Amino acid sequence: MLNMFDILETIKMIDEEHLDIRTVTMGISLRDCASDSVKKVADKVYDKICARAEKLVSTCDEISAEYGIPIINKRVSVTPISFLCDSVESDDVIPIARAMQRAAETVGINFIGGFSALVHKGFTKGDRRLISAIPEALAVTECVCSSVNVATTRAGINMDAVEEMGRVIKNTAYLTRDKDSIGCAKLVVFANTPEDNPFMAGAFHGFGEAECAINVGVSGPGVVLSAVERAGHCSFTELAEIIKRTAFKITRMGQLVAAEASRRLDTEFGIVDLSLAPTPAKGDSVARILEAMGLEVAGTHGTTAALALLNDAVKKGGVMASSHVGGLSGAFIPVSEDAGMVEAAASGALNLDKLEAMTAVCSVGLDMIAIPGDTPAATISAIIADEIAIGTVNNKTTAVRVIPVYGKSEGDNVCYGGLLGEAPVIPVHRASSEPFIARKGRIPAPIHSQRN
Repeated sequence: MLNMFDILETIKMIDEEHLDIRTVTMGISLRDCASDSVKKVADKVYDKICARAEKLVSTCDEISAEYGIPIINKRVSVTPISFLCDSVESDDVIPIARAMQRAAETVGINFIGGFSALVHKGFTKGDRRLISAIPEALAVTECVCSSVNVATTRAGINMDAVEEMGRVIKNTAYLTRDKDSIGCAKLVVFANTPEDNPFMAGAFHGFGEAECAINVGVSGPGVVLSAVERAGHCSFTELAEIIKRTAFKITRMGQLVAAEASRRLDTEFGIVDLSLAPTPAKGDSVARILEAMGLEVAGTHGTTAALALLNDAVKKGGVMASSHVGGLSGAFIPVSEDAGMVEAAASGALNLDKLEAMTAVCSVGLDMIAIPGDTPAATISAIIADEIAIGTVNNKTTAVRVIPVYGKSEGDNVCYGGLLGEAPVIPVHRASSEPFIARKGRIPAPIHSQRN
C-alpha cells in the first residue's frame, strides 16, 4: 500500500525532478496487410493503424489526467515494413511510408516506427527495396522513423549492409539538408535490436510479438540525479543501492501506466522499458548524474566506470518493479538530447572515441551525434562497424544514430529544438577506412555465440 510519504515523494519527482512517462507506444502487427499492389498495401496499412490506435492518444490523456502522471509522447510501432515490400510488384515503396505518415497524423501521435529491415544475415528483395527508399521516405515524411538491424551475436555482422547504410545515411542527410539533415535523426542502425522497444527512432513491432501490444518507456534522470546528490560522498556499494531503490520507484509508475493503458485499450501488456532517457531540460541529464558521482565533466577518466554502475543499478532496481521488463532498459547517452553531454562535447571533454567506449556499458550506442557533413560514406560505415562489433561481441544491443550535417563543419552547432535538442559538430578521424569497408561479406559470429 502507498503511504503519505510515497505519494508526496512521487509528486516531488514529477513537479521538481522531471519524472514522466516518456512514451506509451502501441505495437501493431501488419502481417495481414500484404498484397501485390503497393497501393493496396498502403491502404491496408493506413486502415489498420487508424483502427487499432484510434483511442491511443485520448486514453493516455485520460490516464494522465486521472493519476497526475505526465505522459509526454504517444507513439506507434509496426511490423518491419520490408516484410510487406517482398510481396509487391513495384520497386517504389514510398507510398507505404506516406500511408504511415497519414495514419500518424490521423491518430495524433508524434512518431511512428517500423520503416525497418532485419538484414543481419542477408537481404531479401523487400529488404533492398526498403533500404533504398529510406532517404526519400524520411525526407517526405515528418513522423516516420526507420531502423536497420545489420548484426546479431548469433549471425555476426553483415558488412554488405554496413557499407550500404553509410551511403543511406549520407543520402538522407543530403535530402534533408535544408533542415540540418534532420532525416538522419529518424534513422538508426542496430546490432541485436529488441523487438519490443518503445523508444524512437528504433522502435518496431517484432515478428514474435502479439497482434497488438502496449510498451511503455519511463524516464527519470532528474530523479536519479537528485538521489545521487542527496547521497553525498558515500561508497560505491551504497551509491548503487540508492540508485536501485530510485529506479524501483520510477519503474512502478511505468508499470501502473502500462497496465492501465493495456486494460482500457483491451490490448496486450507488452513491456516496461527502464531506460533513463534524458532531455535538453536543465536537471534532466545522464551526464549530470555521472558528474554528481565525482567526475568534473562527463568524458574524463572514470566516465565509463560511472556509467557502468549507473546502467547496472537501474536495471537491477527496475526488474523488481515490473512483471515484464524489456526494450532497451538502461541509460541512454544521446548527445544532442542531454544538456550535460552537449556541454562536455562542446568543451572537447567528450569525443567520438570516448562515446564509443561508453557504449560498451550503456543501454544503446552512438546516439544523436552531429558530425561534419563532408564525412565520407565509408567513414560512416566504419563508425557503424566499430559500434556494431561492440554489440555483437558483448551480446548486447548497440546502435548508431549519427547526423552528417550537410554544409556544417567541426565546431559548428546545430539546433533541432524540442526533445532532439542541439549539438556541436564533433570531429571524426580523417584517415581512410574505405579499403576495409570495401571488403564486404560477413564478419563471422564470435565463438561464444555457439551456445547450443
